Amino acid sequence: MMRLVPKIWSQTIAAHRDAVREATLDATAALIAEHGLTGVSMSQIAKESGIGRATLYKYFPDLESILVAWHERQIGAHLHQLAQVGAAARPDARLREVLRAYAGLSRRQSHGTDLASLLHRSEHIAQAYSHLNDFLTDLIAEAAGRGEVRDDVPPGELAAYCLHALTAAAGLPSQAAIDRLIDVTLTGIRPFAHIPPGV
Repeated sequence: MMRLVPKIWSQTIAAHRDAVREATLDATAALIAEHGLTGVSMSQIAKESGIGRATLYKYFPDLESILVAWHERQIGAHLHQLAQVGAAARPDARLREVLRAYAGLSRRQSHGTDLASLLHRSEHIAQAYSHLNDFLTDLIAEAAGRGEVRDDVPPGELAAYCLHALTAAAGLPSQAAIDRLIDVTLTGIRPFAHIPPGV
């Protein structure tokens, strides 16, 4: 007869797994902040987190899997932050504030080329981009309903335009430059009647 694992034991194992994961990702974040993405190793993460190397390897087979999990958590936090910005802003300022927050987050992302290639081909990036695009599409549809955004182009296409335009924020030197980029991006999606003469 098969013996079932007691529920309390299952909960304890799940809690331990979550604790190891969070400690590992917290340690990884601290090490990345101190040494950069390329200056992090499994032994450093084990030492920083206080987790034995054998336990660390049990949950994460290699450094790549830790970096992907760290990046996934970071992206989730960014999406949550953008949702909070949108919820806190006045309806007529919501789109600008969300784009400003997104551009600021894009500017702070500075991964090396090889690591960026690894992280951005992961499945969680496609899912996160889909959530972000849906969120922005809804904001643009709301703004179009108020007459603030052109309605001759589908909101999803305008959302893709905004996201692609704001990738340029990563290379900008200041918040003032980001704000100018946002002005240019928003001008591109305004109804023609709302664009000042000569622009």
